[in-house]
Amino acid sequence: MESLYLLIPLSILLVVAAVWAFFWAVNQGQFEDLDEPARSILEEDGPTAAPGAPQSRGSRAASTH
Repeated sequence: MESLYLLIPLSILLVVAAVWAFFWAVNQGQFEDLDEPARSILEEDGPTAAPGAPQSRGSRAASTH
């Protein structure tokens, strides 16, 4: 029974912190555009190198040509 005197205030404090975090995230615009991140993963990254074009390898010591 004595543990309830500790657990009830801690659970209320946790709920208050969760509600505050939710409203903070809403005010910061975290939930403004939920569809764009899902669409952006389907888009291409950009132009790629043409086939046969030389590619950068970082260091010449690793090359085995």
